Amino acid sequence: MENNKAINEPAEEKKNSKWKSLVKKFGIGGIIFFTVKGIITSTLIYFLGKNFWTVISNYFTTIFE
Repeated sequence: MENNKAINEPAEEKKNSKWKSLVKKFGIGGIIFFTVKGIITSTLIYFLGKNFWTVISNYFTTIFE
């Protein structure tokens, strides 16, 4: 009987949501930090990538003129 209870207990632990485990691991401040960091990084990549080809083309046109 004790073996059956030991097998059933881990199955109940797996029912915890992913969010609860993340909150336990990082805390509320950590989740807010990583969210803001991701937004800032995505914004920088978008705007720097948007202007990347313009900067490169202007550089090469000034070299060969």
